[in-house]
Amino acid sequence: MSIPTADLCDEYGDAVRVLEGGFASYGGVVAFGGPVSTVVAPEDNSLVRDAVAEPGAGRVLVVAGDGSTRCALVGGNLAVQAAANGWVGIVVDGCVRDAPELPEAGVGIRARGTCPRRSVKRGLGERDVTVAVAGAELSPGMWLWADEDGMVVAAGPLGSDPA
Repeated sequence: MSIPTADLCDEYGDAVRVLEGGFASYGGVVAFGGPVSTVVAPEDNSLVRDAVAEPGAGRVLVVAGDGSTRCALVGGNLAVQAAANGWVGIVVDGCVRDAPELPEAGVGIRARGTCPRRSVKRGLGERDVTVAVAGAELSPGMWLWADEDGMVVAAGPLGSDPA
């Protein structure tokens, strides 16, 4: 179970950073939290597909798509695969598709919006590097929590979340 983001802000103050708004919840899990893994996905979800095929081990995949609305970086198939492989959440700085299917996946999904067009698949991007998303720099190993109030990040686990 994830710690409420409001409680994290109240208890830890400046040790947590609130991600800027504009994200909607699309997945089957509303509240989630865990260590961050990152993918840079410049309108190419090849590395997103590779990431969700790996064991998620309770991590949150942050997809840095530069806020693009020209294509979707995550859809129903990737959401189902992420859930099956133990990812707890996916945060997409860009769009998703297959919106009616996403709540069926047992994974939290936040994105800037939807777009029916799929991305290209040319193998572009980077894995597990520091990314800038929603006014914050996120690095692999940081922790991210999401719930109805928003999303927050910290350098590591806080409260009763497991390390």
